[in-house]
Amino acid sequence: MRLVRWSNLLFLAALVWLMEKWVAVPVLDKAAFGEQLPWYVLLLVGAAIVLIAAGGYVINDYFDVKIDRINRPDEVIVTRSVSKPAAMRLSVGLSGIGVVCGIAVAVLMRSMTLGIIFVLVPGLLWFYSSSYKRLFMVGNLTIALLAGMTPMIVAMTNVAQLQLLYEAILPYTSLEHDLYAWLGGFALFAFLLTWIREIVKDLQDQMGDRELECHSMPVVWGEKWTKVFVTLLIVSALALIGHLWWHVLPFPTSWTSLSTRYIVLGIVIPLLGSLWLLWSAKIPSDYKTCQQVIKLTMLLGMLYSICIVRGL
Repeated sequence: MRLVRWSNLLFLAALVWLMEKWVAVPVLDKAAFGEQLPWYVLLLVGAAIVLIAAGGYVINDYFDVKIDRINRPDEVIVTRSVSKPAAMRLSVGLSGIGVVCGIAVAVLMRSMTLGIIFVLVPGLLWFYSSSYKRLFMVGNLTIALLAGMTPMIVAMTNVAQLQLLYEAILPYTSLEHDLYAWLGGFALFAFLLTWIREIVKDLQDQMGDRELECHSMPVVWGEKWTKVFVTLLIVSALALIGHLWWHVLPFPTSWTSLSTRYIVLGIVIPLLGSLWLLWSAKIPSDYKTCQQVIKLTMLLGMLYSICIVRGL
């Protein structure tokens, strides 16, 4: 269970459910369409995402044995609790079942785009683990893009279902735009927070990366300028949140609004806290605390979807 990062998989499953039930369905309800996805399609989408991610985590540990022995020797699983051949079989099996679930969704929705995505993602995770993560910025962006894809896959699946059922009238509605806009906002938030967290993780792991000549941002730019770049990303995320809160979200902007309080207390303050932790970090455990706060902020940001339904 530790090898497949069970807590991260639980987060992904919850994310799929939140994006469907608390974002997509309310958008559909507002247009008097109601929920469109059958329960088994949503289950297949969640299973595909979770299983492919699990396979990705295993193959990542498979290729990272040497680095992990330097950066986190007490957490090495592959070659200790699980042999490398067993890890490889587990990764291929999990990813394979995930791809089958994804292709089943693509067939049911008659969407070639979804099929291509579910086939390409395991390949991207493989190349990320074997080579991309050792390239300057490429690995970080790859993982960030994949994280942002989860809300977009939910949007694409709903749009594909709508096109199957309401092809004649769909062009006369704004449903496609609304689904992509709302879920795209959460996707962008997930992308930015994951990118930030991945770079902070590189700061934590820079000792092993230098030893094995990985071209991570801290190795290429140094610790100070990497922190400056992360700061710019956090400021960009805060600016985006401020723009959405003031100009886009259909809720009151006064402090008495639960929506405003949630954004400030649950997202803005933790982000500012992670910024303080970043600049005060000196040793790997400090960076680990920082990335845990960023991970918590991402969870809280996704839970904000509940406010959309309640209109607070």
